[in-house]
Amino acid sequence: MAVEDLTRTCAFETARLRVAEWHSVPLGDGVELADVVMGMLTEATTAPLPEEWRGNYSRERAGAWIAERDAEAATLLASERRSGEPLGLVILFELAHAEEPVAIDVRLGYLLVESARGRGYASELVEGVVRWCRNQPAIRSIAGGVAPDNAASARALAKNGFVAVGDPDGEEQIYTLSLQG
Repeated sequence: MAVEDLTRTCAFETARLRVAEWHSVPLGDGVELADVVMGMLTEATTAPLPEEWRGNYSRERAGAWIAERDAEAATLLASERRSGEPLGLVILFELAHAEEPVAIDVRLGYLLVESARGRGYASELVEGVVRWCRNQPAIRSIAGGVAPDNAASARALAKNGFVAVGDPDGEEQIYTLSLQG
C-alpha cells in the first residue's frame, strides 16, 4: 500500500463508537450514504466548517460533497456501537513530505450530529484517531483547525494532547500533536 493511501485503511472502536471508512459501513436496507450525510450536515453542524460546506444539504448536494471528500481525503463514519446510529464524520487529509517520502502528517477534521454533542463523543473520537495514528509508523503528526467560537472542539483536542500553535489567518486556531519520540 502506498503511504499516501494509509488513512483510507483507518478503522477503530472505542468504548462507545465504531469508526470505519464510510463506504464500508453497513447502513441498513434502502439507506444510502447520501441520506446519512444529508441528515448529518445540517445548518447547525456545518456552522463551524469552511464556508463552502455550510448550510443545509439536499440529497444531491450531499452526494456531491461525498464525491469531493472521496477525491481528497479519507472519510470515516462514526457510529454508536450498540445501536449503529451514525453520530459523526472524521476526515483525514494526508500531507506527504517530498524530502521524506515515507513520512506523512495528517490533518484531522471531524463533526458530530447535534444529538451527540456535549456527551464526550468528540474527545472519545479524537482519542481513537490518535491511538490509530500512533500505530502507523509513517504518521509523524496530526493537526486540526478549530473555529474561534468552537471551545468544545478545542477542549477535545487539548484533552488528547494537542497543543495550540497559532491562528495564521484569524479564522481558525491550529492544534498539533507530534507522534515522534
